[in-house]
Amino acid sequence: MSDREEYDATHIQVLEGLEAVRKRPSMYIGSVDGRGLHHLVYEVVDNSIDEALAGYCDFIDVSINDDGSVTVKDNGRGIPVEPHPKYKKSALEVVMTILHAGGKFDKSNYKVSGGLHGVGVSVVNGLSEWTEIEIQRNGKTYYQRYERGVPTDDVLEIGKAEGTGTKCTFKPDNDIFETTEFKYDTLISRLRELAFLNTGIRISITDARTGEEQKDVFEYEGGIVSFVEYLNTNRNALHQIPIYFNREKDGTMVEIAIQYTDSYGEYVYSFANNINTHEGGTHLVGFKTALTRVANDYVRKNNIGKGDVRLSGDDIREGLTAIISVKLAEPQFEGQTKTKLGNSELKGIVDSLVTDGLSEFLEENPKIATTILQKALDAKRAREAAKKARELTRRKSALEVSTLPGKLADCSEKDPSQCEVYLVEGDSAGGSAKMGRDRRFQAILPFRGKIINVEKARLSKILNNKEVLSLITAIGTGIGDDYNIEKARYHKVIIMTDADVDGAHIRTLILTFFFRYMNPLIDAGYVYIAQPPLYLIKKGKKQYYTYSDRELKIKLNEIGEKGVSIQRYKGLGEMNPDQLWETTMNPDSRTILQVTMEDAVAAEEMFTVLMGDDVEPRRKFIQTHAKDVMNLDV
Repeated sequence: MSDREEYDATHIQVLEGLEAVRKRPSMYIGSVDGRGLHHLVYEVVDNSIDEALAGYCDFIDVSINDDGSVTVKDNGRGIPVEPHPKYKKSALEVVMTILHAGGKFDKSNYKVSGGLHGVGVSVVNGLSEWTEIEIQRNGKTYYQRYERGVPTDDVLEIGKAEGTGTKCTFKPDNDIFETTEFKYDTLISRLRELAFLNTGIRISITDARTGEEQKDVFEYEGGIVSFVEYLNTNRNALHQIPIYFNREKDGTMVEIAIQYTDSYGEYVYSFANNINTHEGGTHLVGFKTALTRVANDYVRKNNIGKGDVRLSGDDIREGLTAIISVKLAEPQFEGQTKTKLGNSELKGIVDSLVTDGLSEFLEENPKIATTILQKALDAKRAREAAKKARELTRRKSALEVSTLPGKLADCSEKDPSQCEVYLVEGDSAGGSAKMGRDRRFQAILPFRGKIINVEKARLSKILNNKEVLSLITAIGTGIGDDYNIEKARYHKVIIMTDADVDGAHIRTLILTFFFRYMNPLIDAGYVYIAQPPLYLIKKGKKQYYTYSDRELKIKLNEIGEKGVSIQRYKGLGEMNPDQLWETTMNPDSRTILQVTMEDAVAAEEMFTVLMGDDVEPRRKFIQTHAKDVMNLDV
């Protein structure tokens, strides 16, 4: 019998309740790794934020409990518990167990909301081992428990209540997730962001998993102005108070805060209904268009610079820190991930707001205006110098037999998806890596010394650094206006440095370069960090490698300490080619960490602290995180 004849009605499955969520969790939360795990908390918190935006909530408390569960509590109206007219069961149970059920579709309840699809808390429920929810409403407290999305009983009235609110506690299902351990720092980054974006809301988070309870509280009366000031904490501002504009039109609210610093980067973040629109959208286009036009009009009108000066958008955005936050009733997000806003009307609203507000500011503050625009003119000259440097590099390359750097030991495989390049610290380690590698698919690019700190230099200066030029040429994507991720020659770029302070510094310098100038390489998942061993343990004819002090203690307890010799590797160069292959380069036995950009704002802050001019924040950061240095996430 053919496959066609075997396919009949009995093959059609209907997944009831939350079975679809458990069967295909990544469709609803993006992934089942750490990112998806933390997304569960965000979904529940977003419901509380929506209550706040509607004017009914001003306090949200998040607790990581000692059993691995999380509790989110607010003082909103509380989810309705009355019988639902269609489903003939409590509205609470409907919200918790049926997809696309919620109050977000009724604009009389929520004029503005980030969660428009009604899948939030029900998805959390479906992907949790258990969920307990308490509702305070109508002077009473109601309770219901669910196990893997299924109610264990009806909604119960368990006592009286003062005030109103919702308390949701859930424990992620370890049958679903790769990890169920929440990271406190990851959660506080998002909660702090929400507090900045929503003036007048107090958000607290507590971690009860450690002996000493850890707690942070976020409340910012300054809103996004405070956000900009926070981002610029470790930078030198060109004007003390950020510039702020806001406007409301046809139910759409727009807020913009900007501040210039003497740095060379551009730090612009856009949000729509509290969602970080990483890919931008119409609100960001309107902002950039108006910013460039107003700057050029001012330069021309006030004769700043010589001759007919024309600043590009990149020129005027050098050193700019900005937050663009819009809140609207019907956001049109492009793609499932909601990272790009498509509402066409936003472009004009933001353009008009920035044009009016910035023009007025520049006219009223001529000294600040001149300082900002002189910096933009400097950026223009540097950009033109960098362009000439790139053109010169291309002309030179055209005359050479090979355009690849001489010290690169390339692989024979030509399919980028099968190729990887190791960026290796030092000639000694580079030599071992070249001898130990698999030449078919592994390339080696040694670094001599430390590359330039790109946090403190413009592109024109960066392109004069031989190590950076070798890196750009080897990877093949180009840089700046020429950047093209499709031209990447390797889909694994692995940073391999010594496990000491100098090695960590070199690794951070390389990561800072990727973050500032090759960000799509990180977004594509092409950047990794190698994990070389710290110790070689020998006992008789057997040998073991351990990668941390903790692993060393565990292994010594396991094998006994009698007759044991321990070698601590001070650098990669101390390993012979076979050892380097076995421990750090063999795909079957190595450990490599993928570098991700889960939180761009947090990453931005970390790179500024680690690589910026201000020494004190860097010293404080190192003192605080020294004990976690082996597990530092970027």
